[in-house]
Amino acid sequence: MPVEITWWGHATCTVADSDVRVLTDPLFARRLAHLRRRRGALPPPSAWRADVALVSHLHADHLHLPSLARLGEGTRLLVPRGARRAVPGLRRLTGLSVTEVGPGDVTEVGDLRIRAVPARHDGRRLPVGRHHSPALGYVVEGEARTYFAGDTGLFDEMADEVGRVDVALLPVGGWGPYLGEGHLDAGRAAEALARLGARSAVPVHYGTYWPIGMDAVRPHEFHAPGDEFVRLAGMRAPRAAVHRLGHGESVRLGVAA
Repeated sequence: MPVEITWWGHATCTVADSDVRVLTDPLFARRLAHLRRRRGALPPPSAWRADVALVSHLHADHLHLPSLARLGEGTRLLVPRGARRAVPGLRRLTGLSVTEVGPGDVTEVGDLRIRAVPARHDGRRLPVGRHHSPALGYVVEGEARTYFAGDTGLFDEMADEVGRVDVALLPVGGWGPYLGEGHLDAGRAAEALARLGARSAVPVHYGTYWPIGMDAVRPHEFHAPGDEFVRLAGMRAPRAAVHRLGHGESVRLGVAA
């Protein structure tokens, strides 16, 4: 059982592989601007423990400074190139070992190789970000190859840029009733899974945060993307096993030879 995936909510997962704990887009807030955590308890302090944390892009629900400040002393943090200029608050996280990376860069952590790959998404720090920084995905290569997509739209070169993977952590929704360009919904995520050819998938980035005051506005678009991804992936990538996790739930995955 070479890899264990735990979904904490939104885009935050722990990937445990080769005795290394990898944390994706840490977000441990009950409320963020106009968003409120509507499902799942806040992740416990054990979720803050990681050997390396990966930040996919600079949006505040992915690069969340108070959550990053909870990481342990000496935790390695990979952020998109230019992040420290765009988000000066990163410089105050003096207890973390921060490295800026771009597409194609490889970082070794223990027995893992972590490769940054392109994403199709607006990577600026909004709403006023004038400094451009690339949105990224990451491929964690150890006993398994696990792709964390961050936020991305479909793009023609996705399979070539990502390469062969065993597990895909794919965003299937968002935090509001509209997903614009540069996002995957359940259908586009199922198509991405088909293109990637991963043996296993975990849907993320849905069903956690929802705008305050919108509880009764198209709530199916908040709750439904995970089940819809399971349904559509069964049609478009029938050989892939899809694991729709609840908040705080884990799955252990073996990888066939």
